[in-house]
Amino acid sequence: MGKKVITMGEIMLRLSTPGHERFIQADGFDVCYGGGEANAAVSLANFGHKAEFVTAVPANPIGECAVAALRKYGVGTEHIVRSGERLGIYFLESGSAMRPSNVVYDRAGSSISTARPEEFDFAEIFQDADWFHFTGITPALSDSAAWLTEEALKAAKAAGVTVSVDLNYRKKLWTPEKARSVMTKLMKYVDICIGNEEDGDKVLGFKIPESDVRSGGLDLEGYKKIFRQMADQFGFRYVVSSLRQSYSASHNDWSACVMDGKTGEFYHSRTYSIAPIVDRIGGGDSFAAGFICGLLDGKDMKEALEFASAASALKHTIPGDFNFVTREEVESLAQGDGSGRVQR
Repeated sequence: MGKKVITMGEIMLRLSTPGHERFIQADGFDVCYGGGEANAAVSLANFGHKAEFVTAVPANPIGECAVAALRKYGVGTEHIVRSGERLGIYFLESGSAMRPSNVVYDRAGSSISTARPEEFDFAEIFQDADWFHFTGITPALSDSAAWLTEEALKAAKAAGVTVSVDLNYRKKLWTPEKARSVMTKLMKYVDICIGNEEDGDKVLGFKIPESDVRSGGLDLEGYKKIFRQMADQFGFRYVVSSLRQSYSASHNDWSACVMDGKTGEFYHSRTYSIAPIVDRIGGGDSFAAGFICGLLDGKDMKEALEFASAASALKHTIPGDFNFVTREEVESLAQGDGSGRVQR
């Protein structure tokens, strides 16, 4: 078994329209479960690490279905608390070509948003753990969830655990002002900061100059400059950003960059042209998990970034939140085999 990784956040019931139907067309929904930190846990378990997911779900059959979805893919669930009234839901309408995908949340008052720190034994949770990963989505759910996140971070650092964050700004959950006031205080616990150009701006106030993801423009020197500022302010070991150049909902170019916070070394990964996209939900989570996996495996930051970029590119070809790819498939793509030829 690999290293022990703890992730904490919300797992939700996902209801998506079949194919590319609009909400108004759909007579039924496809059902699966997912959420930022849960998606990362599934990827890490799939890659052979001991991943455990911490959350709260209601003590009812839907809550148990969410837990079962994690167990099915080897994620540890022993520290999931049964409390609160409901499991959060999100509705997904998958876009195509020039029509973007659309997400509608129905998660107010969910179990994790009302959970309190005393419900969790963080000393036990982080015992023998190597890594703790969270996202900016969880503190955005409620003031209580932000408090819970900070208490978990304090316990993780007390246990000597490496901490990563995926900033993951969600405009439907909070404003940039609220995000900055909450998240800036949490950065002192973070070793590895992951995000994209919008996350850095909305969550921490670092704006990448002259990069327009909609027109395909990237200013790598701008990223390098901002990464340096972020590392200097917060002491990050690594600053990492995914780079999505979005030509349409069906066609994206995907790459990433990373900086060593101590040495200032900067690296840009290879670029993947992904078309047609099957499902981009969970793409960022699979990227974060890939980078974490790479570092836990002993890869240097360049190798870890290439592994993460390849893992995420593959996720775009898979429906659902979870990334069902093997370590061998990721390594093969990272080494240049993107032919898609039938494996016999």
